[in-house]
Amino acid sequence: MSPELVSILVLAVVFVIATTRSVNMGALAFAAAFGVGTLVADLDADGVFAGFPGDLFVVLVGVTYLFAIARANGTTDWLVHAAVRLVRGRVALIPWVMFALTGALTAIGAVSPAAVAIVAPIALSFAARYRISPLLMGAMVVHGAQAGGFSPISIYGSIVNGIVEREKLPGSEITLFLASLLVNLVIAAVVFVVCGGLRLWSQGAVTEGENTGNTRNTGSTDGGGGSGATGKGSGGIRTVPAPTAVATRPDAPAAVALTAPVIATLVSLAALVVAVLGFDLDAGLTAITLAVVLSTAWPDDSRKAVSEIAWPTVLLICGVLTYVGVLDEMGTITWAGEGVGGIGVPLLAAVLLCYIGAIVSAFASSVGIMGALIPLAVPFLAQGEIGAVGMVAALAVSATVVDVSPFSTNGALVLAAAPDVDRERFFRQLMVYGGIVVAAVPAVVWLVMVVPGWG
Repeated sequence: MSPELVSILVLAVVFVIATTRSVNMGALAFAAAFGVGTLVADLDADGVFAGFPGDLFVVLVGVTYLFAIARANGTTDWLVHAAVRLVRGRVALIPWVMFALTGALTAIGAVSPAAVAIVAPIALSFAARYRISPLLMGAMVVHGAQAGGFSPISIYGSIVNGIVEREKLPGSEITLFLASLLVNLVIAAVVFVVCGGLRLWSQGAVTEGENTGNTRNTGSTDGGGGSGATGKGSGGIRTVPAPTAVATRPDAPAAVALTAPVIATLVSLAALVVAVLGFDLDAGLTAITLAVVLSTAWPDDSRKAVSEIAWPTVLLICGVLTYVGVLDEMGTITWAGEGVGGIGVPLLAAVLLCYIGAIVSAFASSVGIMGALIPLAVPFLAQGEIGAVGMVAALAVSATVVDVSPFSTNGALVLAAAPDVDRERFFRQLMVYGGIVVAAVPAVVWLVMVVPGWG
């Protein structure tokens, strides 16, 4: 049995054990990386650790640390209240606002994980208060980021268009952008309907709440749609079933006072946006620096923030990506891609490359996968039987739309940012949803973009 096949089988075993025995998958993946790396791939410790995602570790820790402080001092409550006022109380519009916001950020040049890191904690705090499915809100944020991700001035768009030009392939920047925009818009609409978005319209518009003081969410987020009405309770929002015949309008949370910690936190969040988008600074390092400054100034508000960092999620994601790094070091990913590229039937090779891009990208860098797969497609694109424009668009969409997976950077950020959820259940929801996307989208985009022979 080849080393590459052994490494794939070990990954399957890790999934089975983690699913059936409730062991943290990241811990299992670290053990698998050590075993496969040393016994099969003949790597030393440095070779195994080469795949450790240090940048993602800092992003997950920094962003969840900063927003734990924001939750503690009432800043996220203030932002939720502002979001309600922005859409005139229509809760059902908020997921679409978050979709559009992340799409706009990536379209003008933000790296997709940076946009998700900025928007996801706010979006999921809103979801927690109004009992909106966290899967719905998280998917809207991630798909919004990918919808704008291939504009001609975006990071992803510039990279893919550069690869196409370097490989001397026919290209269309507008087609690439519109393909990603439309696919993600359609998926977002489907998710909105399936995950209870239509039921949100029955709430009508929320009205200004009469309760005062710090309004913390006391309802649990069980993943269902927010079809209930909210009544006023002591210290929080109480959810009760709405009458079936008459839609009841729930109360919006009372505005949180703009205290010094809240103002400083809002300034810090604005500084995070400016630093990441305007000066291309690392989102994780910037977030953790701002969190430290806030913690030093107001230690009482942030005393428990470090314990609220999503440490199980950090272990899970870093472990799995370290193992994927071992696969990359030993050539498993290249081995699989070259095997598919050598198939003599161009259309079959095209759909298999789309699936490889989707599966691998669910665990690894989308940009890296696109950079590897597009050149692999060159030989059969040169035969003229496959349209280059459609094939490149299909590969790009397949490799990025799966970023809702909890093992990808964007999915991990959504998982880590969700407050007041059963994190294991939410992880399973994201994993199932990511699996559905991986199984369905590559075939659909292949059928729509490749089979007709675009370009």
